[in-house]
Amino acid sequence: MTSMNSLMWFRQDLRVADNPALVAACEFASSNRGHVRAVYFVTPAQWAQHDVAPIQIDFIQRHVNLLAQALAVLGIHLDVLHAQDFDEVQTLLAAYIAQHDIAAVYAANEPEINERRRDRALIDSGVPLTLIDQDCVLAAGQVKNLAGDMYKVFSPFAKKWKSIAGQRAIVPVAVPAPIAAVLATPNEVVFNCYKMSSEQWPAGEGAAKRILDQFLANQVADYQAERDFPALEGTSRLSPFLAIGVISSRQCVAAILARYPQALVEDTCPAKTWLNELIWREFYRHLLVAFPRLSMNHNFNELGDGIVWRNNLAEFTAWCDGQTGYPIIDAAMRQLNQTGWMHNRLRMVVASFLTKHLLVDWRWGERYFRQKLIDGDLAANNGGWQWSAGTGCDAQPYFRVFNPMTQSSKFDPDASFIKRYVSELSAWSLADIHQPKTINVNDLFAQRQDDRYPQPIVEHKMARLRAIEVLSALKRG
Repeated sequence: MTSMNSLMWFRQDLRVADNPALVAACEFASSNRGHVRAVYFVTPAQWAQHDVAPIQIDFIQRHVNLLAQALAVLGIHLDVLHAQDFDEVQTLLAAYIAQHDIAAVYAANEPEINERRRDRALIDSGVPLTLIDQDCVLAAGQVKNLAGDMYKVFSPFAKKWKSIAGQRAIVPVAVPAPIAAVLATPNEVVFNCYKMSSEQWPAGEGAAKRILDQFLANQVADYQAERDFPALEGTSRLSPFLAIGVISSRQCVAAILARYPQALVEDTCPAKTWLNELIWREFYRHLLVAFPRLSMNHNFNELGDGIVWRNNLAEFTAWCDGQTGYPIIDAAMRQLNQTGWMHNRLRMVVASFLTKHLLVDWRWGERYFRQKLIDGDLAANNGGWQWSAGTGCDAQPYFRVFNPMTQSSKFDPDASFIKRYVSELSAWSLADIHQPKTINVNDLFAQRQDDRYPQPIVEHKMARLRAIEVLSALKRG
């Protein structure tokens, strides 16, 4: 019997646990007396095209190096190859397959349109590529309505998702057994592109698993009550690990079920709210596959094409810089700029403010988030922004406009979060922080030139009425 080698192509699945594609590559090689190799492609030009944040690139680099060490223990060598974009990946992959006598290539399926087109082109060119659905608990296309179509509303999707998931065992795949002798510790790999430090975040599969376990043990029961308060550590903080596949959604759901076996059927389960967040993640990823236009900057609701956005560059810049004069907005944007992460409640608040108070196209905000977030993910980012703007699938109504002052007083009542990031307000009263006043623009003498904090960029009541009028393009006749 002739030996045949396999190749594991890592992408957004930088883990050895619960990685069916890796297991399949090992099984193929073992059955055919071959060896397993692994590859990861660094694609700076493609990342730039996709607006991948420098802090996320650094986070990926750290995990690729940890992955190389974990694979070495399994007797698998990881090659990190630099290509500019997906076109060059095709050339390099063909040469790699020939050089190492590869008979089968295994990789995880991805939902984004450019990635799916890349894979189709590779298969059409003759690359022996097997794609395995492993990014979601239930693969895209498995959760359909009675007509056999993708759901366009989350609640029935979630109900059907739970029904299907409850009929099968949700068990993460074990780390494959070593296929060869342990290799020497790999040399550190450095990506040849611009990065920003992600060291404030722990790294590694072990770290992600510990965060998950601690969250389920100590916080998940209070998640519903505390998740909207940015001053509290009330969220799981697993999103950066999920975004690049250091931990899988299946591992998260399995961990919930291990602690709360009835989580899929009991509405009173303490983990219900967090489980729904994981299902939202799956919903948005399924949508990318069902509606490829979402990967191409299109409104999900085509009525959104009729919106006349103001797109004032100066106002957009003030929003980006955290200089809008609304403390809760500015604190959130400064948190993003300084840390590469933003609390989930605040993502909705600042997105609503940009698209509705300032009438700036949601695509501007989506791109800015992608360029900054350590947990940047097209499906979640696009879904969240279109939800906020009212143009998305199962989006909030166009006439619902978050009041930033109400959001501020309700979710940061003592202004501790705001003061952490907007230090200019440390001596301000809570009333002034939560109810910033807009000065009459005609009263030039009222504008104090020595104020370190700007006046509100727009008056709320006027902005709300203007938004409802402009966004009424979304109203169905």
